[in-house]
Amino acid sequence: MSVRVYTGPHADRRRGGGGGFLRALPWVLALLTILAQILWPVTHGSTRDTLTIVAVVLFFLASASHAWISRGILWALGWLVASAGLGFLVELLGTRTGLPFGDYSYAATLGPTIAGVPVVIPLAWAMMSYPALLAARRLVSGTLGTAIVGAVALASWDLFLDPQMVGEGHWTWALDRTPVLVGIPDVPLQNFVAWLLVSLVLMLVLGLLPRRRSDGAEGDGVPALLYLWTYVSCVLLNVFFVHRPAVAIWGGIVMGLVAIPYAYALWTGRD
Repeated sequence: MSVRVYTGPHADRRRGGGGGFLRALPWVLALLTILAQILWPVTHGSTRDTLTIVAVVLFFLASASHAWISRGILWALGWLVASAGLGFLVELLGTRTGLPFGDYSYAATLGPTIAGVPVVIPLAWAMMSYPALLAARRLVSGTLGTAIVGAVALASWDLFLDPQMVGEGHWTWALDRTPVLVGIPDVPLQNFVAWLLVSLVLMLVLGLLPRRRSDGAEGDGVPALLYLWTYVSCVLLNVFFVHRPAVAIWGGIVMGLVAIPYAYALWTGRD
């Protein structure tokens, strides 16, 4: 039995949606997110900085609106508080102590801040945790297994994100003699390990939210599209635009551990 995933806005008829506009809203926001990301490589300077913020906000709103419309306001609030809250707290700890990500600092290029942490940063944690969670729930049934797969799904994205943002000057690390991945000399290995551990904690917390049999499949076209688009577009960006083949390889392999089986499951309709 095939699974209809990309069936348009009317596929997302779940709790919370009141009409056609609301059902269409996550799709509109998702398509605007993709448009902003397509425009990103051809912009420069302050325009690119603004577009970075806009893309994060649009992605976040797409995830948040879909969570609300398809799963209800209480589910969406639980996800938002857990993901954005943990994201903010761990970033606040990181900028103050260097733990768990290493010694890093933000530039003044990412918009408004709270206690030195740009507001878009916890929004970024939240926006990607939603499709990562649903991808894991599509692929794995057990609680711990789902948390592990979800953590890989989320943390592997950072193999693309951090090199890109460091390259743009949005944040920097004091590296000194810190171990790094081959081909990614500007981001410490500690950061990627910490992302995996924090993501695991987050996925264990999000695992407390009610689960439904169709998570990550029918009715979840918006988060599926955004997750798989992120994977493909990040590989292409690093190969053809920012010319960082090592980032494309690392991210392509590790994120592909989830993205490729997820795409296959959606294509074939198999659990």
